[in-house]
Amino acid sequence: MTHSEPDEVRARYLRRVDSIEPDRYSLLKPDVWHSVFERQRAMLKLFAAHGFNSFTQTRLLEVGCGAGGNLLELLRMGFAPENLSGVELLPERFALARRALPTAVTLHEGNAVQLQVAGRSLDIVLASTVFSSLLDDAFQQQLADTMWRWLKPGGTVLWYDFTVDNPRNPDVRGVPLARVRALFPAGHITHRRLTLAPPIARAVTRLHPALYTVFNALPVLRTHILCWIRKP
Repeated sequence: MTHSEPDEVRARYLRRVDSIEPDRYSLLKPDVWHSVFERQRAMLKLFAAHGFNSFTQTRLLEVGCGAGGNLLELLRMGFAPENLSGVELLPERFALARRALPTAVTLHEGNAVQLQVAGRSLDIVLASTVFSSLLDDAFQQQLADTMWRWLKPGGTVLWYDFTVDNPRNPDVRGVPLARVRALFPAGHITHRRLTLAPPIARAVTRLHPALYTVFNALPVLRTHILCWIRKP
């Protein structure tokens, strides 16, 4: 029996879920709150740099919305709940998102490629640590093309993901900037590198939380990129 890439993603998640410490991504941990707040600041700077002064009319869909954390952040930034939506492949995480988010936020469970979204209807499509979980190149491209089709002219793919492989986790792979450019060949891409490598962040913040900022000052130790990919 041939399995599709979404089937494989589900299987990989189930393999990993029992091996991850329950509090690995808790905001009570200094390495986590440093990286989360750094990403939030970088996103807000991008919005401001591209002329946003209000989000009330901005339509955004998140691919791979997980338990809803990013959508909750966007609500706090000022996005209107009725203009936010998300799609999540994994039923357990979809259920958590549905519990956490207001009912005005539209959520879909399943494969984003199969989601019925009108073409040229969205201002922003957010993909945060999604493509690094997709090991099939063809499916990556299919999803990227789908997201691109949803965007209005002048709309944006907002991308956050890591660029280097994790030798301890064969179920993910880094997505370097060259691959992002290949996935969205018509996009005008601006990017910045951020996020101290998580193993280093965990180690140094055990000594003192302020060491995150010290080590993160070295660009070579940052493992993620935040991209603004604008559709002409």
